[in-house]
Amino acid sequence: MATSSEASQLTFYPAFCFKASPTHFTWKKNPDQGLFFYLNHPIRFVSVMGIIVARTEVPRRTILTLDDSSGATIDIVVLRAEESESQRGTSPSLKSEPELDGLHPVQRQPQPHLTATTQTALSIEALAVGAPVHIKGTLSVFRSTVQIQLERFFPVRETGAEMRFLDQRCRFLVEVLSVPWWVGEAEMARLREMVDEEGRKVEGDQERRARRARRRAEREERDRGRIWGIWEREEAQREREAERCREDGVALMRELEGAKFGC
Repeated sequence: MATSSEASQLTFYPAFCFKASPTHFTWKKNPDQGLFFYLNHPIRFVSVMGIIVARTEVPRRTILTLDDSSGATIDIVVLRAEESESQRGTSPSLKSEPELDGLHPVQRQPQPHLTATTQTALSIEALAVGAPVHIKGTLSVFRSTVQIQLERFFPVRETGAEMRFLDQRCRFLVEVLSVPWWVGEAEMARLREMVDEEGRKVEGDQERRARRARRRAEREERDRGRIWGIWEREEAQREREAERCREDGVALMRELEGAKFGC
């Protein structure tokens, strides 16, 4: 980490430049708690390897505590999917309920876990206490404590994998993280133009959607007017037919009365 005086000399670029950063779309292997920048490198993803020393089940998430031998631990948060109605109606325990009146015991299906970003299903049965794992995820803060939101994981099955990870981490620290990030004027202008172009595209898409919505509303209004006109014409026709029926009925009654009295 840089000292305060060194940090004050760093250039922190606007967010539209982050896509050009060597760390923004990289799994950073040196997560430093409490920071989302390392020097002036924007950090979005982190990658850690260690041993799970605790697993806590709480509503809507599972929290894994990882010890990476750095002298500190970090919590890995794994989201749970929302319970369905059928799951809510079953037993709150994973164990079987006692048999009642000869019925088979009811077992509650385990609630699936989800990745933080894409919300895709994720099985974490292998993430038990004592398991060595390679964790990748995004950073978040809960009650002033940095956590990792789990995106993916890989069991560590051999010491060689740990040594390769350590080598990659050291190289990334020396070659990338320890060197202040610099963006030239030409590159910044190019990135700004890309953002402006994306903004114009978004505005164009929004304008096209608005035009389609206006045309749809106008079409619906025309259809409504046409249907109303047809209804009014049919209603007038029904009233005329009803009036003729009343007149015919009155004439018929008069004829019947005249015939009755011999008129």
